[in-house]
Amino acid sequence: MNQPPQQQTPPGATGPMRPRPDHGEETYRGSGRLAGKAAVITGGDSGIGRAVAIAFAREGADVLISYLDEHEDARETAQWVERAGRKAVLVPGDLADPAHCRAVVRTAAETFGRIDVLVSNAAYQMTREALEDIPDEEWDHTLATNLSALFHLCKAAVPHMRPGASVIATTSVNSDMPPPQLLPYDVTKAGIANFVGAASQLLAEKGIRVNSVAPGPIWTPLIPSTMPEDQVEGFGKDVPLGRPGQPAEVAPVYVLLASDEGSYVSGARIAVTGGQPVL
Repeated sequence: MNQPPQQQTPPGATGPMRPRPDHGEETYRGSGRLAGKAAVITGGDSGIGRAVAIAFAREGADVLISYLDEHEDARETAQWVERAGRKAVLVPGDLADPAHCRAVVRTAAETFGRIDVLVSNAAYQMTREALEDIPDEEWDHTLATNLSALFHLCKAAVPHMRPGASVIATTSVNSDMPPPQLLPYDVTKAGIANFVGAASQLLAEKGIRVNSVAPGPIWTPLIPSTMPEDQVEGFGKDVPLGRPGQPAEVAPVYVLLASDEGSYVSGARIAVTGGQPVL
């Protein structure tokens, strides 16, 4: 895949991206692995979140899609969920606000009666070339959106989860190999990995599994909206497979971790990196 230089304003949208990301719209085939389950997916409007929503729905799950304000993208994701015969619930708002995290969970619990899968996937990043270029507000916002939201979502969701339920957080290869231009993002992704390691132990007695997925360079709206044009053009070329991944190539790992087939997987961090090791 070759992506030309391109730029968007954050948080970015799917429509202007060239080439358009593959979320599995035409390729993912479900087999009932999540039949009857109810899932919450943050950042579910586009990118990895959209691919996970499509896969979950085709595996039989109803899905609440939490997103910031990308209404067109969110409606498109909801349409794919509904075409799979499953219920889609859209909840816009800023997860940097703890009260909104609780409102997302409350809406899911009231709509579905329970929460079987929580996917904490929404994230913010911005490229900065020097430490002093990072505004204080950007540091605070990145930590609140990427890391603190995971805490608030989990804390609110656990009372609505039964044994066998699953929490899946999106970390990153950056948690292991932090590029200096993404310092606040790197810190949050390392924090997520450690949160998962601790929470998997805390929640084991409740029968709730907690895992994370560590993607490498995946072609999502986050890339053209947060990186300089010249970096977008070369994005993903330096991993062993020589290309960025598509959201559709990440979603099956979330399905495994959400399904009963992953019943003995907890505290894990699964790398989907195009060959770049995460140790």
